[in-house]
Amino acid sequence: MMLERTLVLLKPDALDRGIIGELTTRFERVGAKLVGMKPLVSKKDTAQKHYRKDIADRYGKAVRDMMIAMLVSGPIVAMVWEGVGIIEVIRKLVGATYPQLAAPGTIRGDYAHVSKDYANAKKIGVFNLVHASANAEEAKIEIDIWFKPEELVKHRPGYTRITLRENE
Repeated sequence: MMLERTLVLLKPDALDRGIIGELTTRFERVGAKLVGMKPLVSKKDTAQKHYRKDIADRYGKAVRDMMIAMLVSGPIVAMVWEGVGIIEVIRKLVGATYPQLAAPGTIRGDYAHVSKDYANAKKIGVFNLVHASANAEEAKIEIDIWFKPEELVKHRPGYTRITLRENE
């Protein structure tokens, strides 16, 4: 496994519920290192870049439009986390996309409950609290959408200074 970076977005429902600290703590507890973080309100064009056209190809234009509408519906927190194999670690920690399928112990399993069926019936995006990049290619694209290179820090506290000197 290599040192990786991944994007995490805390969505408007996470901010509405006031659980930013709890969710961030979950990432820290697995050893992820925070290298970028900013609160913002997404512009529609940024959300469209994030939820690329291939989403519409897979799930339909209506689903993509609902995902974009959900993301721009309120403030979010964009974060970049770093660690060895961190993309897979964070994906497991976040849990299944649909909260009713997410295992207990995952973020979505512990904090979300709205089903895909309910969201579809109401014609809204699934409020599942968090987005996490699915793979290294997606992480690179997504990080570049939300962050400028100078907004990310090198972070090598404690043991990582000794064991993970890949970029020095």
